[in-house]
Amino acid sequence: MGYQRAHRQQSHDRLALQYRPALEKILASGWNHFVHELQSDTYKFFWREMLSLSPRTPVILTMHWHYAPPGASVSPHTDARRKIGSHIFYFNTPKDWDEAWGGQTLVLDDGGKWPRHSAPDYADLREVGASQVLGNRSFLFAQTDHSWHAVKAVQCPPGHLRKVFIVVANRLTPQVIWRRIRGKDADGYRLAG
Repeated sequence: MGYQRAHRQQSHDRLALQYRPALEKILASGWNHFVHELQSDTYKFFWREMLSLSPRTPVILTMHWHYAPPGASVSPHTDARRKIGSHIFYFNTPKDWDEAWGGQTLVLDDGGKWPRHSAPDYADLREVGASQVLGNRSFLFAQTDHSWHAVKAVQCPPGHLRKVFIVVANRLTPQVIWRRIRGKDADGYRLAG
């Protein structure tokens, strides 16, 4: 919360937990089953098919939970070049979330005007789509130099959280290899501990 981002971008406020294998010992069996399914060759094949990648293209996955309290937002941004895309799973239900509170991932169009590492405001971009956050939905998108996306400040009452689980597909880059050598995942988080 309140973390200063590069390129003068606003903070991406949320509580986050990065998945690592050591969590298997404490996760509920349903989560362990889900994570194992996401780590399968079938799921990686799905990524390659969805994004028209070669069957031999390495797909390095990282996963994390995000919980956003009232007022939290994710400013307009594009992801790091090492990322191929993101698959967001929404875990709120009608019992704990009202869609009027927001939480949708917004797809934004910059008309090719903004460089990747910049900090446009919502007024500089056109909203071209939004995810649905209820009803067992997920949202997958490819990473490009112009795949701008954001989440406007959630307007939920205290005690409620926007809950998502995100799978990021990464390219096998020198940065990813170097992080692995140092015992970290593609996002730079320690794999052990």
